[in-house]
Amino acid sequence: MHKKSNFYIIAVITLLIAGCKGKTTPATADTIYSESLAYSIKPKGPAPAWAPNMKPQMQAVIEKLQSYGDQPIETLGPGRARKNHTPADAVKDLLKENHIAIPAYPVDTTGKDIPAAWGTIHLRIYTPKIGKGPFPVIVYYHGGGFVIAGINAYDASASILAEKVGAIVVSVGYRLAPQYKFPYAHNDAFQAYEWVLKNAPVINGDPTKIAVAGESAGGNLAMTTAIKARDKKIKPPTAIVAIYPVAGADMNTPSYQKYADAIPLNKPMMVWFVKKYLSKPAEAKDPLINLVADDLTGLPPTILITAEIDPLQAEGLKLVDKLKADGVTVYSKNYNGVTHEFFGMGAVVPEAKDAELFATDMLKKAFGMK
Repeated sequence: MHKKSNFYIIAVITLLIAGCKGKTTPATADTIYSESLAYSIKPKGPAPAWAPNMKPQMQAVIEKLQSYGDQPIETLGPGRARKNHTPADAVKDLLKENHIAIPAYPVDTTGKDIPAAWGTIHLRIYTPKIGKGPFPVIVYYHGGGFVIAGINAYDASASILAEKVGAIVVSVGYRLAPQYKFPYAHNDAFQAYEWVLKNAPVINGDPTKIAVAGESAGGNLAMTTAIKARDKKIKPPTAIVAIYPVAGADMNTPSYQKYADAIPLNKPMMVWFVKKYLSKPAEAKDPLINLVADDLTGLPPTILITAEIDPLQAEGLKLVDKLKADGVTVYSKNYNGVTHEFFGMGAVVPEAKDAELFATDMLKKAFGMK
């Protein structure tokens, strides 16, 4: 109890000193919560057998996620699976339980529906409150195996990219399977990119500086959007950020075998996602899914992040090698001791904080920003 009180006293004194110096810069996510408090969060039990080297803060998140008692996604229908708790929920609840303010980011958000085949695509546009623009633009694609999750579940990642880069982030609510089978998500992703190309000035964006980014299934969509831009000979993205992307069709890789029972992503879930998104097994070999077998020549600089405790790690690392072999400039970083979905957890997990800064620093360099 005394130790926690000391943390609070230090945090309050720090804020008071900053105020006394007369700073007028608007508060950012780094100044409204105490990093020392967040990183003091510890797991309650031993590391799981399937990941004995898991980092403590990462383990605390996984423990919280398991505490909700949700049924395994692979045993549910899509509608019910979408109601399960997410890793983002676990992070927020951990912060609340430890009396730590949830980060609030200096960005404004607006919604926009754009036309698409047989319907519409919803966009959430994050605009920095600091700066006047025109801002660089990042077209962001959320994860969820093309079946679950959505813009809300990945709000932290989009907000972090907007704040740290000083860019507009257009988060794409592509339509989900099984209502919308392959290649609907891929087509929606590219259509959203084309919309941003045409409408960047309307949203105070710089049309000469547009990147694509995504996590998991969204990392795949970011890569394939850049490939489609190359093949259709339209303006390519300035850069690609692919975070633990879906990049292969082989579910017997070393990481699939080692982390078959991992949380929050495991092999049974990936089998379930594939069955829901693809109409037939042969589609897994399509270059839009099996990126490691595609022609990747001519793609823009790519920032690729992988996690050790993740069935997708092996194909992500193989994608790094394939990009390099095809002559693409690659900046890659693998993070040990953390799981799939760790990006965006920087308020709790130190490795996530590092990954977020790595991605945003590389994007700023790609955009030619200081």
